[in-house]
Amino acid sequence: MSPSTIFSIQLVLGYVPWLLFLGAYGWPRLKTMDAVQAQRVIATLHSFRFFGLAFILPGVVGPDLPAGFAPSAAYGDFATGVLAMLALATVRIRPLFWLFVVAFNGVGTADLLINYYHGARFGLPEQAGELAATYWIPILYVPALMITHVVAFYLLVRRQAGTSQTLAESAASLAFPPASTRLPGR
Repeated sequence: MSPSTIFSIQLVLGYVPWLLFLGAYGWPRLKTMDAVQAQRVIATLHSFRFFGLAFILPGVVGPDLPAGFAPSAAYGDFATGVLAMLALATVRIRPLFWLFVVAFNGVGTADLLINYYHGARFGLPEQAGELAATYWIPILYVPALMITHVVAFYLLVRRQAGTSQTLAESAASLAFPPASTRLPGR
């Protein structure tokens, strides 16, 4: 089997154990947490993305790692990690916390999609050995990152829908109070 085929198989199969883990352990636990706690768990995982800078560290990666891939991957991971840390640091200031949660998930998802595109465009599967010590990042870590971004967005949408429903219910109860709370004669 060619190195390109092995890398591609490992890249795709990297999602399988993470999805199984999510289904068996992660999702049941995340569903029981309030929205802030669930996003803090996800932000904690993403706060380690600073080590994506290893893609541009000579001696850690091979000298022939595609130049079009490495800087984008490194700095996108770094930015996402910093945004995730800012989300964790601002948890007591809820508007900032939610801003950083949306930011790190948006930037992080875009980063991963761009990295997949650049990897294909610059022939990363054919040169996967040039990843050297960072080989495990796209095989083991990236699937967990992408899956948790999807989960984070789902939780954000669910929270937004819940907030909208609560606001609608509140408005309805003001406009049409229950019969027991109405003033006599109304």
